[in-house]
Amino acid sequence: MLRESEPLAVEVTEAIRRGDTATVQRVLDANPGLAAEHIRLSRGTAGTLLHVVTGWPGFFPNGPAVTRMIIEAGADPDARVKGRRFAEAPLHRAACTDDADVAEALIDGGADLEIPYGSIGTPLDNAVEYSCWNVARLLVSRGARVDQLWHAAALGMHERVMDLLAQSAPSDEQLTEAFLQACSGGQRRTAELIALKAHETERHGDN
Repeated sequence: MLRESEPLAVEVTEAIRRGDTATVQRVLDANPGLAAEHIRLSRGTAGTLLHVVTGWPGFFPNGPAVTRMIIEAGADPDARVKGRRFAEAPLHRAACTDDADVAEALIDGGADLEIPYGSIGTPLDNAVEYSCWNVARLLVSRGARVDQLWHAAALGMHERVMDLLAQSAPSDEQLTEAFLQACSGGQRRTAELIALKAHETERHGDN
């Protein structure tokens, strides 16, 4: 495992952050297996080159092209960070920065839309919780499941909200969370629907 201070690690990570595709490709070609390797950071955690290109604050120059380049060189798009409380995959990180172009490149490269154990949960959990609407909508459009009321509410998926409300009786906490997420996402019509449902639930509870 490389350490972040080693010359090869410094060269490739700096090239990724600059968006220097020529250098990234040259280094990958000269070092087979590097794309899949973890690089250990001084604080004890370790991530792959895909974790570099999806790292905070995201939107590195040529990020989508670099992402595709690293995957083509043999990177696992679902590789996990090591040594952290949350074993984040690259798609979790792209979901936290709202870098939809890089997220799409990861998905095209085979990233699992439902991969768990991000800081919130799945990539969609992360995207919605952090109000990263571009990635959230991309994930749904590419097939991510919308099984949680708060997901559907935040994205203004009115019909899906009604389906979920009809499937089971949500708790007060679930309705509150969904209402707050709808407000966060600017989904007034959906927020009003959930508020009405909460009022009906409260009224029935009083009877």
